[in-house]
Amino acid sequence: MIGLDQIKDIASSTPSKIVLLIIDGLGGLPHPQTGRTELESATTPNLDALAKDGICGLMDPVSPGITPGSAPGHLALFGYDPLRFMVGRGVLEALGIDFQFEERDVAARGNFCTVDGSGLVTDRRAGRISTQRCSQLCRMLDGLTIEGVTLFVLPVKEHRFVAVFRGEGLSSELSDSDPQQVGVEPKAVVPLSSGAAKAASIANEFVAKAKATLADQYPTNMVLLRGFSRYPQFPPMSEVYKLRAAAIAPYPMYRGLAKVVGMEVLPTGASIEEELATLAQNYDSYDYFFIHIKETDMAGEDGDFDRKARVIEEVDAALPRLIALDPDVIIVTGDHSTPALLKGHSWHPLPFLLRSRWCRPDGVEQFSERACSFGSMGRFPATDVMPLALANALKLKKFGA
Repeated sequence: MIGLDQIKDIASSTPSKIVLLIIDGLGGLPHPQTGRTELESATTPNLDALAKDGICGLMDPVSPGITPGSAPGHLALFGYDPLRFMVGRGVLEALGIDFQFEERDVAARGNFCTVDGSGLVTDRRAGRISTQRCSQLCRMLDGLTIEGVTLFVLPVKEHRFVAVFRGEGLSSELSDSDPQQVGVEPKAVVPLSSGAAKAASIANEFVAKAKATLADQYPTNMVLLRGFSRYPQFPPMSEVYKLRAAAIAPYPMYRGLAKVVGMEVLPTGASIEEELATLAQNYDSYDYFFIHIKETDMAGEDGDFDRKARVIEEVDAALPRLIALDPDVIIVTGDHSTPALLKGHSWHPLPFLLRSRWCRPDGVEQFSERACSFGSMGRFPATDVMPLALANALKLKKFGA
C-alpha cells in the first residue's frame, strides 16, 4: 500500500468529480432456499449497467478473515490504514451530533437496552426505540457529576446515545460494557492501562446510576457503553488528496467519520432520493462526494433478508439521478458485509465496482458477490480504493522518475 505521504506528493487538484456510494453492510450470504444473496436476489438494472461499463472485484475492508467495525471499514475506503488510524465509536457519535469537544473529554457510544430479572441482556437495542423516546431518557441521565467529572448524555438516533465524560485525569483506555450479544450480563468497564482506573470507576458508577434510574422504564431499563475515545488528529483529505470533499450521510456516526478526515458534512434528508437531491444541489461546489446508505445494514442486523434486498432495489431505482450528473468516477461498494443470516457484521469480502472514462471494462455484467469475483480487480484491500479513484479522475501525477 502506498502511504499518505507519497499520495500527498503526487496528488493534484482538478475539476473532475468522484462519487463514492457506500451501501452499508452490502455483502451477504446465499439464502438456503434460493442460493442467492440479498444483492443477487434484488433487481438492479442500474447497478448492473455500471458494472458492465466499469471494473469489478471483491474488496476486504481490513484483511481477509477480519470482521470490521464501521469505523475501520470507512477509514480504509477513505485511504486511511485502519490498523494505523484508529478512532473509537464514542467520539464519532459525538461529532455526528455536533458536540463541541474539549481536549480533556472522553466519549462513549451508548445503547439503551433491555435486561431481564436476572440482569441478562435480552435486546441490545431495546426494540429500536424512537429518537424522541431516546431524548426523554437522556434527559433523565444528563448532567450527573461523579467524582468531580461532569457527564453529558445526549441522544443520537433511535436507541443510540453518546455519553461524554468531562473532567481531569481521565483516560479513554477502557474496555466496553457492551457484550455485543444477548443472554449474558453487561460487562464491567475495565481499565486497559495503569492510568485509566479513575475513568473506569466513573464509567461503572454511571452505568450503576443509569440502571437504578431506568429500573421502571422497561424495555429501556439498562445502558451499554462501548468505543471510549478522545478526539483524534488525522491528516485531512484536503491536504493529502488536494480534494474539496463533502459527505452526504443522514446517520450521525458517519457524519462524525467524515469530519475526522476533514470532509464538509452537508445537510440532507434521510431517504436515498433526498441524499441524491443534496448531491445535485451541491455538485458544482465539491470534487469528491461520500454518500452513505444505512438501511441495508439495519435490515441485515435485524435478520430481515427480504427487506435488505428491497432497500438495495430502492437504491438502484434512484441511481439514474446520480448517473445523469455523469461524474468522472463512480464507485459503489460497502464498508463491510452484514448477512441477514448472521444478523451482524461479517468477514466476507464486498462486491466493488468502479466506472470511469479511463477504466478497461472487464466483462462483468452483474453487480453481485458472485459476478464481481470474476472481475479484473480480483480480491484487493479497501485502502487501494482512494488511489484508484484519484487515478481514474486524473488527479495523480507520475510516481518517481
